[in-house]
Amino acid sequence: MADNQNILQYESKIWATADLLRGCGIKESEWPSFMMPFFALAMIESRLIRMLDDMKTVYGKETLSDMDKADYIDLIKDKGQGYNVYIFERHKTLKDICANDKSFDIDFDAYLHGFDGETKDLLGVDATEGEKFLDIKGVITKLKAKKVLLGYTKEWSEIDLKPFNNSEITTLEEHIKRKWADISAETAGEQYTPDDVIGLIAEIIASKIQESDKLLKLYDCTCGGGNMLFGVEDRISQKVKRMTQTFGQDWNDALYALAKIESRFRVDSKIEHGNTLTDDKFYNDEFDVVVANPPYGVSWKGYQKDILNDKTGRFKFIPSISDGQLLFMQHLIAKLDATGMGVVVHNGSTLFSGDAGSAESNIRKWMLDTDIVEAIIQLPTDEFFNTGIYTYLWVLNKNKDAARKHKVMLINANEKFKPLKKSKGSKRKEVDEQSRLEIVDTLTRFVDNDYARVFDKEYFYFNKQAIMLTNVDDNGRSFESQLDGDKKSQKLKPVKLDNGERTLTDFDITTFDAAQFASLADYFENDIKPFVAALDYKEQPLVVTTAKAYYHFDNDKETLIKTENGQTEELGCGKIVVKASLKNANRSQPERIEITIELTPDYQKDYEIIPFHKDAAGNQQAIEAFMAQYVSKPFAYLENVVGVEINFNKVFYKPESLRPVTAILADIAKLDEQIKALEAGLTL
Repeated sequence: MADNQNILQYESKIWATADLLRGCGIKESEWPSFMMPFFALAMIESRLIRMLDDMKTVYGKETLSDMDKADYIDLIKDKGQGYNVYIFERHKTLKDICANDKSFDIDFDAYLHGFDGETKDLLGVDATEGEKFLDIKGVITKLKAKKVLLGYTKEWSEIDLKPFNNSEITTLEEHIKRKWADISAETAGEQYTPDDVIGLIAEIIASKIQESDKLLKLYDCTCGGGNMLFGVEDRISQKVKRMTQTFGQDWNDALYALAKIESRFRVDSKIEHGNTLTDDKFYNDEFDVVVANPPYGVSWKGYQKDILNDKTGRFKFIPSISDGQLLFMQHLIAKLDATGMGVVVHNGSTLFSGDAGSAESNIRKWMLDTDIVEAIIQLPTDEFFNTGIYTYLWVLNKNKDAARKHKVMLINANEKFKPLKKSKGSKRKEVDEQSRLEIVDTLTRFVDNDYARVFDKEYFYFNKQAIMLTNVDDNGRSFESQLDGDKKSQKLKPVKLDNGERTLTDFDITTFDAAQFASLADYFENDIKPFVAALDYKEQPLVVTTAKAYYHFDNDKETLIKTENGQTEELGCGKIVVKASLKNANRSQPERIEITIELTPDYQKDYEIIPFHKDAAGNQQAIEAFMAQYVSKPFAYLENVVGVEINFNKVFYKPESLRPVTAILADIAKLDEQIKALEAGLTL
C-alpha cells in the first residue's frame, strides 16, 4: 500500500485541475465550489473500485463474471458505502467515459445517475432549490457554458486514488481542503483547522484516555468537512488501543457532503446536516469526547427566535446576538457524559467579552462554578489560514483528578512554534511536534513553569460593587443635611426662574401665543420642554426666586446657596431640579403646563472593581477595606455582581526593559551634533 508521502504528490496534480478554470475566466475564490464535487467523485470512485477489487480477492476470482452478479451487488449495497451501476455492472470508470468525446455528455449524465440515492443527493446530481450540497449539477451547467466540461472532467479522471487506503485519502483530502481555505472566505477559518492544531488537540485528548474495550464516542457540533473530527480520531487510534465512533453535524451544504462521504468509508461514523443550535440531530446522545472550532463573531440573529424559545435546557445564558461561540460552548458541555472531556477552539472574545452580570460573564462563571474548565491554552498568532489573531484551546474535563478540582491552568504557548518556510494565507507559524509534546507534558504535570500557571478558579472572579455616592461641598456637607425625616427633596414655590438668557414667571401655564404655536401641547413640545431640558444649574447662572429668598449653585464651592434678606447660607452640595409636564384638562382645571422646582442632594451611582474572595465573610471584608482606602465620599452599598474574566496579558505580562539613562543621553548628544552639522551646512 502507498504511504502518505506518495499520496501527497497528488496534491499538486489535483490543484493543477484549476488551471483550466483560470483559463476560462473563473475567479480563484470560486475554484473550491468547482473542485469540491469532482474531488468527491474521485474519492468515491476510487473507493468503490477498491471495494470491487477486494471482493475479487475474497472470492479468488480474477473477474467477477464467474460469480452471480446479484450476489456481489447485494453484498456491496449492504456495505452502505455507495454504489454505481457503471462501476459494478458495466465495469466502466470516469476515465472510460471521457475516452469517447462523442457520447460523453450522455454517458457522463448516466454515470452520475448510476450512483445510489444518497450519493446522488450528496453530489447534488438532481439539485434544484433548497439543499444542493456539492451541487455538481450547477457546476456542470457553468462548465458547459464555458465549453470546458469534457476537458475539466478528463483532468479529474486522470487522478487515480485507487492505490491508497481510507486514511491516506483522508490525509490528501485535508491538504486539499486547506488549500481551499487559503483562497475562499466561504470555506476558510471557521471550517478548517490546521493539521498542527488538530495534532495538539489529539495529543491532549490521548493523554487523558485509558486503553479499554469501551467504545470511545467523539463528537464535533460544527464539523465542516470533518478534518478535525476525523483527524483527531485517526491520531487517537494511533496512540491508544480503543475502538472509536464519530458523530458530527454541520450546516454548510458542501462541507457536510464531503464529511458525509468520508464518514461512509469509516468503521463507525454518523454525520448529520443541519443547524446544531436549533436542530440538534443527536439530542438524545452524550459523548466521551467533544471537539469543535465553531465560527468566530458570527451573528445568530437569523434564528434568534428558535434560540430564545429553546426547550432543551442547553443554554444557561444567552450571549450577545453578534457572536454565537458561547452558545456552541454551552451546547458542547451539555453533550458531555458524566466523565466526558473536550477541547474547543475559540478566539479571545470568549475570555473577556461582556461586563459582570452580562450573559458572557455569567457563562464563564457558570463554567468555573461547575468546575468543568481544566485549562486554557493560548496559541501563537498567525496560526490559522484566514486570521492572524490569538486563538485559544479550552480544555474541558468533567472528571478532573482530585488535585485539579476547582483549579484552572493557563498555558501561554505563544512562543511554542516554528515559523513556516512559506506562508499559507495568514498562517505563518505551526505548533511543531516538539512544542505539542511540551504543551501536553505541561498540562499533564499541572504545575507552574515559565509559561504556565495554575490558579484557584476564583482568581478569575471579581466583584463589581455598585455604590451610591453622595457628593459634598468644600466643607464636606451635602444638601441631605437640610432635609427632615425621610424627605428626598425640598420643593420650592418659585415666582421667577432666570438662567441669564430667559426669565420665567409663570409656572402654571394655560395660554400660548396662537400666532406662533398651534396648541398648548405644541407650545410645550417646541418651547417649554426644550427650554427646561437645556437648563443646567452648574453651567448657567441659574437663579430660582421664591417669595422670601433666591437660590443658586456656587461652582467654586460646589454648594447650593440660599440668599434671604441679604444673608447667604451654604446649604451643601445638591442639585436644582426643574421639571415640566403637560397636564390634561379635568373637571376642576383646564389643560395646562406645570413647572416644578426642587432642591435635592447630589447622588451619583458608581461602580468599583474589587478582587474576589471565595469566603463570603472575607469577600465582604475585602470590599469594605477597598472602600475605606479608595472612596473618600459618603456612599451607600447597592448591588454586588460577581463577574468572571480571563486575562492572559495580566498573568503573563512582561514589561519591556528600560534603557539606561546614560545611553539615552548619549543618543541625544549625538543627535545634537548631527543637527548642528546640518545647521552649519545651511548657513554656508
